[in-house]
Formats: sequence, C-alpha cells, structure tokens
Amino acid sequence: MPAELKKSIREIPDFPKKGILFYDITTLFADARAFRRSMDMFVHRYIDRKPDVFVGVEARGFLIASALAYALGSGVVVVRKPGKLPYKTNRLSYDLEYGSNEIEIHQDAVKPGQSVVLVDDLLATGGTMNAAATLVEDLGGEIQELAFLVELSFLNGRSKLSRHEIHSLVKYD
Repeated sequence: MPAELKKSIREIPDFPKKGILFYDITTLFADARAFRRSMDMFVHRYIDRKPDVFVGVEARGFLIASALAYALGSGVVVVRKPGKLPYKTNRLSYDLEYGSNEIEIHQDAVKPGQSVVLVDDLLATGGTMNAAATLVEDLGGEIQELAFLVELSFLNGRSKLSRHEIHSLVKYD
C-alpha cells in the first residue's frame, strides 16, 4: 500500500529553497481514497493499544491526529508555533533542516501518565518531533510511538528520535 500512497504525494523541487525536494502531502489529503487508506492503516495499528491522546504537530499533524482520535475515541492535543495557544504554555527551540524554530504546548494539555502517540506528516531531520516529544515528556506523558505519513530516510531523522518507537507509512530512501 505505501506505493499507492506515494502516487498521491506531489513532489515539488526547490521548495522552500533551492536544492530541497518538497513532498507535498496536501494532494494525499485531497485524494479521498488515499486519505482514507492512510488513516485506516494508522487506525489498525493503534486499535488494540488505543492511546489516551494523539498529539498533532503544527500544522498538518493536526489533521492526522484529529482523524485518528475521532476514529479511536481518543483526545487530541496540539503542539503549535509560539503565540498561537491562549493559555499557559511550555516552549522549546529546535533546529530544522533549513533553519530553526520554536513550538509550544499548553501546560495542562497532557496529564502525567497519559499514553500518547505523537503524529506529524513528515519525518525529515527529526528536530520538530524531538522537541514535541520532549514537551510531552516534560508534562509526564508516556509516549507509545511517534507516527508519520512520510519519512525521508536519507536525512536520518530517526537518529534524533532513537529513544522512541517510530512508525511511518511511506519511506523515501
């Protein structure tokens, strides 16, 4: 099935800067069959070990986390860019493939001991998800797994995330 999903992902050269090949999953989201299939694959993975919450990382991770939480009866938590959350937050800086950024989570978003699956669209260098996982762990969340639609294996993002189990539906080597 990953080959079927790959066909629905648009590749855009030189975005967001020259030399980078961007994997645009908005085309997968727009393809009803591919979107349903990808969400079904995740649901089947988590149906027997249903987490308390799915944590979606800004912004496409929100879509995936929401669909999974709805299907499995779990809660949804969001990790956002600074200044977007209205309540008290914890913030963390991290490095990207082509710069740096910061993310935040509400201080009461994850309760100590809650089981969590963190979800994002793409694993590249691992910086964003590493920061998100650290924020969740700092709140006492117990991370079951880090889940991605797409993994760019050639960027070795898994190395930053080796303390966690990782699952991705589609891999580009």
